[in-house]
This record gives sequence, structure tokens and C-alpha cells, in this order.
Amino acid sequence: MLEKPAETAVPLHDLLANRWSPRAFTDRPVEPEKLLAVMEAGRWAASSNNGQPWAFIVANKGNPSAFKAMLDCLMDGNQSWAVLAPVLILTFVEPIWPGQDRANVTAMHDVGMATAMMSVQAEALGLRTHHMGGIHRDKIRDVYAVPPTFEPVSAIAVGYQGAEALLPEKKDRAREANPRTRKPLEEIVFADKFGTPANLR
Repeated sequence: MLEKPAETAVPLHDLLANRWSPRAFTDRPVEPEKLLAVMEAGRWAASSNNGQPWAFIVANKGNPSAFKAMLDCLMDGNQSWAVLAPVLILTFVEPIWPGQDRANVTAMHDVGMATAMMSVQAEALGLRTHHMGGIHRDKIRDVYAVPPTFEPVSAIAVGYQGAEALLPEKKDRAREANPRTRKPLEEIVFADKFGTPANLR
């Protein structure tokens, strides 16, 4: 199995340093108790005023028609490899505070918190996740009768990592081996004013 530990500026917990987003998954099913733990981790994420502005729809290959319906909601470039994953999850956000005519300006942040917690829990259970923004939002609305108060956000593939040789597309096999990169801290962490790098050492 391809491992790509992050080259971090300082040591991080292994669950964070080793987490990455493969496209190759084995056909091993995700045990129900593990999937439940992943979803439970999302449930317990922090959110503004405990608003919990998220919702999720889950499909797995144990129900082939449900899995195919969700797979068809992904853009073609994601379908080519996500078909390997045993579990797909769609994420949703409620951008308006329920019962109020007022935007929840941190709603997208909170959904990100929930999915990040889900990814870390998956990693702790020996699973991998791959988050996707390439989804057909209008189709998702139609297929799943999404209430008008919710917006589709993303999809997540969940499963056991497989060898890159499993990927049907040459471009995906090449991307699997690409090194992990991130912007340096100096470009994203500031002090005094925006753009002035913070001295954290």
C-alpha cells in the first residue's frame, strides 16, 4: 500500500501526518461498526452555537442500485475511480439558521469541521477517505429530494486503500504517486496584518 507521510514543519500526530486522499480502493467492504463510527465522529464535530448545519446521505455497494445512483451524481472524472470505493457519502449544508431569516455565516466551516473529524476517525480505523467537490448538485437535488433549506456540498469516498494498479485510468494511476505538497506556513499564517508572516518559533 502506498504511504505518503507529510513532510511537516514540526511533528504531528500520525493520524494527521499519514492521512491522504487515495483514489485506489480495494473491494473489501467497510464494516458497519466502522462506518457508524465515521458518521458518529461527524456528529460530534464542533459548530457555531451548536447549530450542526450538516446532513449526510450514505450509499454502499451492499445496495448496488443505491450505490449506482450516488455514483452517477459525481462528475465523470471522479466516477472513473470512485466506482472502486465501497462507500460513498454526500454532504449537505443548511446555510440559513432554522426558523430565522439570517445566514449562518460559519455553516460551510462547520460542515468542513464535521468531514475533517470523519476523515481522522476513518484514518484511526485503517480506512482512507477522498473528498470531492466535483458533483452534479442539481441532479443530487432531484435524486434525493433535498429540501430547499439544504445545499449539496461535496462527496466522500470511503474504504480500504488499494494498489494504484487497480485504477482504470492512466492519469489517475499517475496522480496517485504524486508527492503531497502544501503552502509553507509563512504564506498562510500571519501576525499584525494580512500578509505579514507570524513568527511562531
